[in-house]
Amino acid sequence: MNKRLFTFPLTLLPALLLAHEGIWELQPYEVTGRAAPLMGETVSASQGVIGQVDLEYRPILRTGEILETIPGFIATQHSGTGKGNQYFLRGFNLDHGTDFATFVDGMPVNMPTHGHGHGYSDINFVIPELIDTIQYMKGPYFAGVGDFSSAGSSHIATTDFLDRGLAVLNFGEDSFLRGVVADSTRLGKGDLLAAFEGQYYDGPWAIGENLNKANALLKYSETSGPFDYGITFMGYDATWDSADQIPLRAVRDGRIGPLDSLDDDLGGASSRFSLSGNFTRRGNDSISQGNLYAIYYDLTLWSNFTYFLENPVRGDEFEQVDQRRVYGGQFVHTFTSGNDWSLRVRHKFGIQARLDDIGEVGLHQTSSRERFNTVREDDVLQLSGSAFYENEVIWTDHLKSIFGLRADYFHFDVDSNLPANSGSERDARLSPKLNLVYSATDELEFYFSAGLGFHSNDARGTTITVDPTDGRTPVQPVDPLVESRGTEIGSRVTWNSLLNSSLSLWYLDFDSELLFVGDAGITEPSRPSTRYGIELANYLTPFEGFTLEFDAAFTEARFDDDDPAGDSIPGALDTVLSTAATWQSPNGWVHSIRLRYFGPRALSEDGLVESDSSLSVNLRTGFQTEDWSFFIDVLNLFDSSDDDITYFYASRLPGEPAGGIEDIHFHPIEPRTVRAYLRFRF
Repeated sequence: MNKRLFTFPLTLLPALLLAHEGIWELQPYEVTGRAAPLMGETVSASQGVIGQVDLEYRPILRTGEILETIPGFIATQHSGTGKGNQYFLRGFNLDHGTDFATFVDGMPVNMPTHGHGHGYSDINFVIPELIDTIQYMKGPYFAGVGDFSSAGSSHIATTDFLDRGLAVLNFGEDSFLRGVVADSTRLGKGDLLAAFEGQYYDGPWAIGENLNKANALLKYSETSGPFDYGITFMGYDATWDSADQIPLRAVRDGRIGPLDSLDDDLGGASSRFSLSGNFTRRGNDSISQGNLYAIYYDLTLWSNFTYFLENPVRGDEFEQVDQRRVYGGQFVHTFTSGNDWSLRVRHKFGIQARLDDIGEVGLHQTSSRERFNTVREDDVLQLSGSAFYENEVIWTDHLKSIFGLRADYFHFDVDSNLPANSGSERDARLSPKLNLVYSATDELEFYFSAGLGFHSNDARGTTITVDPTDGRTPVQPVDPLVESRGTEIGSRVTWNSLLNSSLSLWYLDFDSELLFVGDAGITEPSRPSTRYGIELANYLTPFEGFTLEFDAAFTEARFDDDDPAGDSIPGALDTVLSTAATWQSPNGWVHSIRLRYFGPRALSEDGLVESDSSLSVNLRTGFQTEDWSFFIDVLNLFDSSDDDITYFYASRLPGEPAGGIEDIHFHPIEPRTVRAYLRFRF
C-alpha cells in the first residue's frame, strides 16, 4: 500500500516543529520524592511527584511497576514480560494505557490506532535506575495534556548527569539475570551520559518465557547561563514467549496447571528507537521550553484467547502488527505580570503537534506463527495539533485561580486493504479547565478542580463501513473524539516535615467508554459511563530513617444508559490499597516491605460474574555503604496464588460445543521468587 505522508498541505509541516504533550512541571524545589510537601506547588490534591529516592528501595517484578508509586495505580500483566502492562486507575481498566497518558523526557508513550489496542503504552524502554522524577496528575483539569489523559497522566524524566558511575547486577530464580552500566563524563561544555541495560528471564511458566531485552540511553546536556539544552537517544529491543490467560475450567478439571499454556506459540517482539532534543531559556520573569522528537516503533504479537472457537481446525491464534514512525514536538512560553490591582498573574501559552506515520497496523490469522489469512491491514496517517492557554492569578496570599483553555485538532487518513474501510476523517474539540487553590495555612491547602477532557478513537473505527471479517456486514463508524467531564475537591496537609497527606473526592463521566475486549485482544468504543470516588494518600516519617506509606482508593463505576445487559463496567476496580514501611538504619541496614491489594471487580455487564480480589507482598532487605549496596528481594513473599488479571468471555477447547463455553480466563500472580540486587558506584 502506498504511503501518503506528503499529501498533507505543506502549511501543516511547521506544526511538527512545535509541540506535543509533555512539558508540565512544578516550580523548582528540592526533590525528595513523596516526602516533598508541595505546598503552593500543586493545583489539586491528586497531583504529585515521585523521586528516585522513592524507587531506590522498592522491590519490583517488572519495569511497569514503577508507575505503582502513583497512589491508587495498579500495573499487572496478562502475557509476557516484554509486553506493555495492563493498568488500572480510578475505576478504569485502562488496558495498556487508554485514558492514562504517559510521557518520557517529553516524548509521548501512548500509541493511537495501535495493533494491540488504542492508546497502547509500553515503558519497558525505561531504565528504572536512571529515573529522576515521575510527576503525575489525575483528572482532565490541566491544559497542557490532552488525548488519553482524562483519568490522569505521568511525566517521567530521566537524569541528565550521574555524580558517580553505576553498575548493577540483578539475578534470581527462573533464570532471571539483569545488568545495568551507566556513567557520565564531561564533554566540551556539557555532560554526556551513557547507559546500557540487558535482561534475560525465563519465568515460572511451563513454556519458558525466554525474554531477551536490551535498553540503551545516550544523553548530552549543557547549561550556558539562562539557556539549557539536551539531546537524547534511546534504544529498546526485546523478544519473548508468553503464557497468556487460560480458562478456569481447564485448571479445575486437571487438563492444565495454573502456570501452563494452551498454545505454546505465543509471544512477541518489539523495538523502539528515539531521538529527541529539548531546550529551556529563562528570563527575569519568563521561561521558554520546547522539544522535538522522532520515534521508530514496531511490535509483533502472537496471541490466542479463544483457542478453537472461531476456527475449529487451525485454531484461533492471531498476529497483531504495528510498525510506525512518530514525529512531533512542543513549545511552551510562560511569563508573569502585574496589573492595576497589584495582582500577580502568570500566563502560559503552548502549541503541540504529533504525526503518526503508521506503515502497517494489521491483524492476521496464524498457526504456529505462520499467517494463513489477513483480517485487515492498514496504512494510517494520524495528525494532531493543539494550542493551549493557562492563566494563573494570585488574588491574595491565600487564594489563587488557574484558568485553562485547550484546543485540539485531529486528522485521520486510513488506507485499508478493504477499500470500503478507507477514507479520511477529522475532528476538533475545545476544552476549558479551572482550578482554585485556597491556602488556609502554610501546612494546609484546599483545592477545587473542574474541566473537560477527551480521548480519541482508533482511526480505523472513524472510517469503517463494513466488518473486515466478512467484508459485507455494515458497521457504523465511531466519533473521532469523545468528551469527558471531571470535577474534584481535595485537600493537602503537611506537618512539621513528618507528614504529607492528601485527600480527594472526584467525579468523571465519558460519552463513550473505551473497553478492552478479552476474546479479541482489542480495545473498542462502548457505552457512556460515570465514575466517582475518594482517594487518600499518606507519607509519614515519624523519625529519621523510618517511613510509612498508606494509599487507598475507592471507586464506583457504572454505565449511564439503559441497557438490558446491565450497568456494570467489566474490569472496573472498586478498591485499591497499598502500604509500605521502610527502615534505613544508621549502620547501613535497609528493610522495606510493601503490600498491594486490589479488590474484586465485575467481569460482566450484568454484574453476576465477578473476579476475586488480589493481594501480594514484596520484601527488600540488605546492606549499603557509600560505594555499594546488596539487597535480597522476595517478590510475592507469601506465595499468593491470586490472579494478576481476570476476564470473562467464551472460548472453546477440543471436544467442547461449537459455540464454546463462557468462562473466567485468568493469569496468576507469579509465584514467590527470590532475587539478589548488587549495586556498585564508581
